[in-house]
Amino acid sequence: MKTEKVAEHIIKWLKDYAENAKVKGFVVGVSGGIDSALTSTLCAKTGFPTLCVELPIHQAENQVTRAQEHITQLKDKFDNVSDVRVDLTSTFEDFKNVVPNAEPSPKVDLSLANTRARLRMTTLYYLAGLHSYLVAGTGNKVEDFGVGFYTKYGDGGVDLSPIADLMKSEVYELAAYLNVPNSIQKAAPTDGLFGDSRTDEDQIGASYDELEWAMNMQDKGKSEDDFSGREYDVFKIYSRLNRINQHKMLPIPICEIPTDLQ
Repeated sequence: MKTEKVAEHIIKWLKDYAENAKVKGFVVGVSGGIDSALTSTLCAKTGFPTLCVELPIHQAENQVTRAQEHITQLKDKFDNVSDVRVDLTSTFEDFKNVVPNAEPSPKVDLSLANTRARLRMTTLYYLAGLHSYLVAGTGNKVEDFGVGFYTKYGDGGVDLSPIADLMKSEVYELAAYLNVPNSIQKAAPTDGLFGDSRTDEDQIGASYDELEWAMNMQDKGKSEDDFSGREYDVFKIYSRLNRINQHKMLPIPICEIPTDLQ
């Protein structure tokens, strides 16, 4: 990848989009992870006002620390960067108290994890509306178009996606080039939605390097029958997630009315 040229291309794309949309800046949810760190840095480099938003919900202390380190670094480098912290923990707890009770189960845990992401999305759009900003998405290509590892109308609810054509390895490469804090570059990727120490790899069952490989193999027309051992397992994991999460990647289905019924 031509790292410098790619960075310049994304920054120009962001600037052009904002100018054409006649908005005043960008809002980015900053989690302490590599994707949001890269996205917020690219937005900051446009020169447009960039609001970095911390949205903790029972957040692990190391995630909070990394997010704050990154925001501090950005504010030291760029006069156009500001930040706000909206602790949604009590809001999340209030939500749990008013919805019907359900017996603890993995399905309940996942529904509540997705609720965290959707509360954050709502908050980002509230702030974007106040300032006439765009909500910048932080999803990469593997997450958004490979395994669908994001929350529909949560972190997937955005106005534009500046890094969604970058593989995870390319995200790291670009982040290193733009001097994202080392603590973030070295941290194990996690969505932080469950209030524990589980990583993305724990949830998915494969690393991002493995998922990139599987995505490339699928693009080449390979199938499970072409592999054995760990490669077989990884390709099967990838193929299953890609299949069941197509509803996140495709436009909302529309029931079209036949002409003869109109």
